[in-house]
Amino acid sequence: MDRKMSDSQRAYEQKRADKAGMSLEKWLKSKERERQQVTTAKVPPAPAKPAGFISRLLDRAHKPLKSKST
Repeated sequence: MDRKMSDSQRAYEQKRADKAGMSLEKWLKSKERERQQVTTAKVPPAPAKPAGFISRLLDRAHKPLKSKST
């Protein structure tokens, strides 16, 4: 892994690797693979929210008034 870790970070990751039954290098590679899968996964965009109350009022305020001509 290219990233430099402090001694405490390395010890923490070593404990997690031991708990998973892996070597530290294998553990770090698997974490990197998971991180890449998450970043490359395509997430569908959230549906558009309807305009809020204040936005609707402002939009209506910017429209010209309808005049009644009889």
